Order: sequence, then C-alpha cells, then structure tokens
Amino acid sequence: MSASGGTKAIVAALSANLAIAVAKFVAFLFSGSSSMLAESVHSLADSGNQGLLLLGGKRAKRQATPEHPFGYGRERYIYAFLVSIVLFSVGGMFAIYEGYEKIKHPHELEHWYWPVGVLVFAIIAEAFSFRTAIKESNPLRGKQSWSQFVRRAKAPELPVVLLEDLGALVGLILALGGVGLALATGDGVWDGIGTLCIGVLLIVIAIVLAAETKSLLLGESAGLDEVRKIEAALVDGDTVTRVIHMRTLHLGPEELLVAAKLAVQHDDTAAEVAAAINAAEARIREAVPIARAIYLEPDIYDEAAAAKGTNPAMTPSPDASPR
Repeated sequence: MSASGGTKAIVAALSANLAIAVAKFVAFLFSGSSSMLAESVHSLADSGNQGLLLLGGKRAKRQATPEHPFGYGRERYIYAFLVSIVLFSVGGMFAIYEGYEKIKHPHELEHWYWPVGVLVFAIIAEAFSFRTAIKESNPLRGKQSWSQFVRRAKAPELPVVLLEDLGALVGLILALGGVGLALATGDGVWDGIGTLCIGVLLIVIAIVLAAETKSLLLGESAGLDEVRKIEAALVDGDTVTRVIHMRTLHLGPEELLVAAKLAVQHDDTAAEVAAAINAAEARIREAVPIARAIYLEPDIYDEAAAAKGTNPAMTPSPDASPR
C-alpha cells in the first residue's frame, strides 16, 4: 500500500468523523435521542481510531536498531489491532448499554428535526469518506473481491477505514430508522432498538478487524503471486537447480523476509556457489522489491532423502539426517 494513499483515506475519514461527532452530540443535546448519543460516541471512537492509524504509520517508519534489527514495520499491525479494541469497547458496548437503558426507560424525542438533519448530513459526509477509501483501495484490490481484499491485504489501514466507513453508514441508517419509527409511533423504544442494533453492528465489525489484524501480528507469509515470483527468481537452472524449501514472512506491510535453502551442483566451487547466491538475491529484489531481508543457504539435494521426509522444514541431505 502506498503511504500517501492510505494516509489520504485516513485523513478524509478523520475529518468527516470529527465534524459528524460534534453535529451528532449537538443533536443529542437538543433531542435526547439515545441513537444520536450512541452515534456521536461511535464517531468519536472512529476519530480516535484514525488517529491511532496515523500514529502507527509514523512510528513504523523508525529506523532499525540493535534491539529491533528488522525495524518497526509491525507497529502498523499493533495500532490496527488497538482500533478493533476501541471500536468494540467504546463504540459497541456503549451503544448496547445506552440502547438497553433507552428501551427500559423510553421517552419522547424533542426537536426531532435536529437528529434527522444531522443524520442526513452525516450520511453525506460518511459517503464521501467511504468513496475516498474505495477509490484508494481499488488499485491495490485488483481483481479481488472486497472480502478477499480485506482478508488478504498486508497493509491494515485501508481495510480498517473501509470497514469503519461501511459500519458508520449502516449505523447511520439504523439510527435514522430508529428515530423515524420513534417519531412515527410516538414510542421512544424504537430509538433504543436502533441504538442496540448499532452496538451489535460495531461489535461484529470489531471482531472481524481483530481477527484479521491478529493474523498479521502473528506473521503472514507473502502472497501466492509473490511466492511464485521468488521461486522463479531463485532457480537459474545452472548452479541453483531447485528450491529445497522456503519461508517468507511479512515484517511489515512493505517489508518481506525471505529465507530459503537452495540445491546447488555438488561439484561447483565455493566461488561459483557464492556468485549464484548473490545473483539469486539480486533477481529476488528485482522481482519482488519489498523483499528486504533475504537469507539463502546452499545445500546438496538428495531425492531419496527428500522422499523419506515428512517435515517440510527438514533439510534433505546425502545422509538423510535432519539438521
């Protein structure tokens, strides 16, 4: 993900959410609508989330240190995970509590035009933010479906903003429905039901975000296309005859670690093997520019030993002994 693209989407969402949060809270003060209070807290939580994403992106740019030799790229995953926690606790749980209280103690809405007007404004602003996130995501999404993009994206910012904006739009529609039914029936319980629905929606989105960012925190391999490019770049058909086994790991959205054991000719000299390894490393960097840390180990491949092995991490060797 380009840093500018992700930052543009985050800033657009942050600007929209700050303006919407203020407008919703004013509408709550005038109308007493619990849906508006839940939505104002939702927008405030979203604003904090975008601030966390911007902070994570800035901290991830720090240079590597002896204590953290692979850099700080994964900080972007940590802050994205914090976003899911904030969305769950501050947004979802608060909305469920407020909805329950409103259902238990309903009261008629006052100055109905405030919440209705603010909700219409908020839907327009969130639609603009959502459109910006979609526009920034499309070049990276390619031919993937939206669900595949959210699940497979290595950069967390755009999927987070997409899900937040989608949740905000659906939440606004639920709030508008709750307020509308409360006005039509004169029963404030509908406002509380709309608030409860908003809370459930936010919790579902938070769980999805937590699951995806947890996978990134644990460490994901390169995508299938990148793996194929790396494997093709490693083998030259002369000195390097095959990839015995390979591991890839994202150190950050735009930093990839590659570790591979390569089969070389048994009669090649040390100088020839070293030259072949250097050439393979150069081909990897050309094929997959985000491959920053590359560790290649030459070995002699033995087909019979490989056939006996059940552990792909085991190194086939002439004596078939793992090491």
